[in-house]
Amino acid sequence: MSTREPIHAPNETLATIESRRSIRNFIPDKDVADCDITAILRAANQAPSAHNQQSWRFIVLRGSKKVELVDLVAGKAADFPRPSCALLRMACRSIASAGTVIAVANSGELIRRGPRLFAVEQEDVRDFFRIMEIQSSAAAVQNMLLAATSLGIGSVWLGILILMKDDVLRFLGEPQGEFMAIVPIGYPLRPSSSPKKQSLATCVKYLS
Repeated sequence: MSTREPIHAPNETLATIESRRSIRNFIPDKDVADCDITAILRAANQAPSAHNQQSWRFIVLRGSKKVELVDLVAGKAADFPRPSCALLRMACRSIASAGTVIAVANSGELIRRGPRLFAVEQEDVRDFFRIMEIQSSAAAVQNMLLAATSLGIGSVWLGILILMKDDVLRFLGEPQGEFMAIVPIGYPLRPSSSPKKQSLATCVKYLS
Protein backbone atom coordinates (compact mmCIF):
# COMPACT_ATOMS: atom_id res chain seq x y z
CA MET A 1 0.00 0.00 0.00
CA SER A 2 1.29 3.46 -0.85
CA THR A 3 2.33 5.76 1.98
CA ARG A 4 1.56 8.83 -0.10
CA GLU A 5 -0.79 11.06 1.84
CA PRO A 6 -4.17 11.15 0.11
CA ILE A 7 -6.25 14.29 0.11
CA HIS A 8 -9.63 13.76 1.76
CA ALA A 9 -12.58 16.08 1.85
CA PRO A 10 -12.31 17.37 5.43
CA ASN A 11 -14.99 16.75 8.01
CA GLU A 12 -15.38 18.75 11.21
CA THR A 13 -13.35 16.38 13.37
CA LEU A 14 -10.42 16.16 10.96
CA ALA A 15 -10.48 19.93 10.49
CA THR A 16 -10.22 20.42 14.27
CA ILE A 17 -7.28 18.01 14.48
CA GLU A 18 -5.54 19.82 11.62
CA SER A 19 -6.07 23.26 13.17
CA ARG A 20 -4.98 22.47 16.73
CA ARG A 21 -1.95 24.47 17.84
CA SER A 22 0.01 24.77 21.07
CA ILE A 23 -0.84 28.27 22.33
CA ARG A 24 1.55 29.60 24.97
CA ASN A 25 0.49 33.25 25.24
CA PHE A 26 -3.05 34.34 25.97
CA ILE A 27 -5.04 37.58 25.86
CA PRO A 28 -4.90 39.07 29.38
CA ASP A 29 -8.16 39.53 31.27
CA LYS A 30 -10.21 37.57 28.73
CA ASP A 31 -11.28 34.47 30.58
CA VAL A 32 -13.05 31.46 29.13
CA ALA A 33 -16.73 31.14 30.03
CA ASP A 34 -17.70 28.54 32.61
CA CYS A 35 -19.90 26.74 30.07
CA ASP A 36 -16.93 26.33 27.72
CA ILE A 37 -14.69 25.03 30.52
CA THR A 38 -17.41 22.52 31.37
CA ALA A 39 -17.64 21.45 27.72
CA ILE A 40 -13.85 20.94 27.61
CA LEU A 41 -13.94 18.89 30.82
CA ARG A 42 -16.85 16.78 29.53
CA ALA A 43 -14.84 16.02 26.40
CA ALA A 44 -11.87 14.97 28.51
CA ASN A 45 -14.08 12.73 30.61
CA GLN A 46 -15.35 10.99 27.46
CA ALA A 47 -11.87 9.64 26.63
CA PRO A 48 -11.34 5.88 26.52
CA SER A 49 -9.79 4.47 29.66
CA ALA A 50 -8.27 1.13 30.56
CA HIS A 51 -11.04 -1.21 31.76
CA ASN A 52 -13.26 1.88 31.94
CA GLN A 53 -11.71 2.76 35.29
CA GLN A 54 -11.60 6.50 34.42
CA SER A 55 -8.80 6.92 36.92
CA TRP A 56 -8.17 10.60 36.27
CA ARG A 57 -8.71 13.83 38.15
CA PHE A 58 -9.23 17.27 36.61
CA ILE A 59 -8.36 20.19 38.86
CA VAL A 60 -9.43 23.65 37.67
CA LEU A 61 -7.23 26.51 38.86
CA ARG A 62 -8.15 30.17 38.70
CA GLY A 63 -7.42 33.36 40.59
CA SER A 64 -5.14 33.07 43.60
CA LYS A 65 -4.59 29.32 43.23
CA LYS A 66 -3.32 29.81 39.69
CA VAL A 67 -0.96 32.54 40.99
CA GLU A 68 0.26 30.16 43.70
CA LEU A 69 1.08 27.56 41.05
CA VAL A 70 3.09 30.15 39.10
CA ASP A 71 4.99 31.03 42.29
CA LEU A 72 5.64 27.35 43.05
CA VAL A 73 7.06 26.63 39.59
CA ALA A 74 9.08 29.85 39.46
CA GLY A 75 10.53 29.15 42.90
CA LYS A 76 11.64 25.64 41.94
CA ALA A 77 12.87 26.41 38.41
CA ALA A 78 16.31 27.58 39.55
CA ASP A 79 16.97 24.15 41.09
CA PHE A 80 17.21 22.62 37.59
CA PRO A 81 19.90 22.84 34.89
CA ARG A 82 19.67 25.84 32.59
CA PRO A 83 17.70 24.23 29.71
CA SER A 84 15.07 22.80 32.08
CA CYS A 85 15.00 26.03 34.08
CA ALA A 86 14.29 28.01 30.90
CA LEU A 87 11.43 25.70 29.92
CA LEU A 88 9.91 25.87 33.41
CA ARG A 89 10.04 29.67 33.33
CA MET A 90 8.37 29.61 29.90
CA ALA A 91 5.67 27.39 31.40
CA CYS A 92 5.22 29.96 34.19
CA ARG A 93 4.51 32.67 31.63
CA SER A 94 1.91 30.50 29.91
CA ILE A 95 0.19 29.69 33.21
CA ALA A 96 0.25 33.33 34.30
CA SER A 97 -1.26 34.63 31.06
CA ALA A 98 -4.10 32.08 30.92
CA GLY A 99 -7.32 32.85 32.74
CA THR A 100 -7.89 29.18 33.59
CA VAL A 101 -5.53 26.26 34.09
CA ILE A 102 -6.65 22.62 34.15
CA ALA A 103 -4.36 20.15 35.89
CA VAL A 104 -4.67 16.45 35.13
CA ALA A 105 -3.52 13.73 37.50
CA ASN A 106 -3.92 9.98 37.57
CA SER A 107 -5.74 8.89 40.70
CA GLY A 108 -3.83 5.62 41.11
CA GLU A 109 -7.15 3.81 41.33
CA LEU A 110 -6.33 1.37 38.54
CA ILE A 111 -2.97 0.59 40.14
CA ARG A 112 -4.78 -0.24 43.38
CA ARG A 113 -7.66 -2.18 41.83
CA GLY A 114 -5.87 -3.79 38.88
CA PRO A 115 -4.40 -6.78 40.73
CA ARG A 116 -7.87 -7.65 41.97
CA LEU A 117 -9.35 -7.31 38.47
CA PHE A 118 -6.70 -9.60 36.99
CA ALA A 119 -6.12 -11.84 40.03
CA VAL A 120 -2.37 -11.21 39.98
CA GLU A 121 0.21 -10.12 42.54
CA GLN A 122 0.49 -6.33 42.75
CA GLU A 123 4.29 -6.17 42.87
CA ASP A 124 4.45 -8.06 39.55
CA VAL A 125 2.20 -5.75 37.55
CA ARG A 126 2.37 -2.28 39.09
CA ASP A 127 4.16 -0.82 36.05
CA PHE A 128 1.60 -2.45 33.76
CA PHE A 129 -1.31 -0.70 35.46
CA ARG A 130 0.67 2.53 35.84
CA ILE A 131 1.23 2.65 32.08
CA MET A 132 -2.46 1.98 31.53
CA GLU A 133 -3.34 4.96 33.73
CA ILE A 134 -0.89 7.19 31.87
CA GLN A 135 -2.33 6.12 28.51
CA SER A 136 -5.87 6.79 29.69
CA SER A 137 -5.10 10.25 31.06
CA ALA A 138 -3.10 11.15 27.96
CA ALA A 139 -6.20 10.37 25.86
CA ALA A 140 -8.24 12.64 28.15
CA VAL A 141 -5.75 15.49 27.71
CA GLN A 142 -5.86 15.12 23.92
CA ASN A 143 -9.67 15.28 24.01
CA MET A 144 -9.33 18.43 26.10
CA LEU A 145 -7.00 20.10 23.59
CA LEU A 146 -9.22 19.22 20.64
CA ALA A 147 -12.39 20.36 22.40
CA ALA A 148 -10.77 23.72 23.18
CA THR A 149 -9.71 24.11 19.54
CA SER A 150 -13.22 23.32 18.32
CA LEU A 151 -14.52 26.19 20.51
CA GLY A 152 -11.98 28.69 19.21
CA ILE A 153 -10.03 28.51 22.47
CA GLY A 154 -6.28 28.09 22.79
CA SER A 155 -4.50 25.56 24.98
CA VAL A 156 -1.12 23.94 25.52
CA TRP A 157 0.03 20.71 27.21
CA LEU A 158 2.83 21.65 29.62
CA GLY A 159 4.59 18.33 30.10
CA ILE A 160 7.76 19.95 31.48
CA LEU A 161 6.21 20.18 34.95
CA ILE A 162 6.71 16.42 35.23
CA LEU A 163 10.18 17.43 36.46
CA MET A 164 8.60 18.59 39.71
CA LYS A 165 5.58 16.30 39.77
CA ASP A 166 5.70 15.53 43.51
CA ASP A 167 5.59 19.24 44.38
CA VAL A 168 2.76 19.80 41.91
CA LEU A 169 0.76 16.83 43.21
CA ARG A 170 1.04 18.06 46.79
CA PHE A 171 -0.06 21.51 45.67
CA LEU A 172 -3.06 20.01 43.85
CA GLY A 173 -4.05 17.92 46.88
CA GLU A 174 -3.48 14.68 44.94
CA PRO A 175 -0.42 13.20 46.68
CA GLN A 176 -1.43 9.59 46.00
CA GLY A 177 -1.75 10.02 42.27
CA GLU A 178 0.64 10.61 39.42
CA PHE A 179 0.91 13.94 37.66
CA MET A 180 0.09 14.01 33.93
CA ALA A 181 -0.27 17.56 32.62
CA ILE A 182 -0.91 21.23 33.25
CA VAL A 183 -3.10 22.74 30.52
CA PRO A 184 -3.48 26.55 30.39
CA ILE A 185 -6.71 27.56 28.63
CA GLY A 186 -7.47 30.96 27.08
CA TYR A 187 -7.78 33.04 23.94
CA PRO A 188 -4.62 33.24 21.81
CA LEU A 189 -2.71 36.50 22.02
CA ARG A 190 -1.54 36.00 18.43
CA PRO A 191 -1.93 33.39 15.67
CA SER A 192 0.34 30.37 15.95
CA SER A 193 1.73 28.42 13.02
CA SER A 194 2.05 24.66 13.05
CA PRO A 195 5.51 23.10 13.13
CA LYS A 196 6.29 21.00 10.09
CA LYS A 197 5.17 17.42 10.57
CA GLN A 198 7.11 14.45 9.25
CA SER A 199 5.58 12.72 6.26
CA LEU A 200 3.68 9.49 6.76
CA ALA A 201 6.31 7.74 4.63
CA THR A 202 8.85 8.25 7.44
CA CYS A 203 6.73 6.87 10.28
CA VAL A 204 4.30 4.33 8.83
CA LYS A 205 4.87 0.78 7.65
CA TYR A 206 2.32 -1.75 6.49
CA LEU A 207 2.49 -5.44 7.30
CA SER A 208 0.30 -7.98 5.57
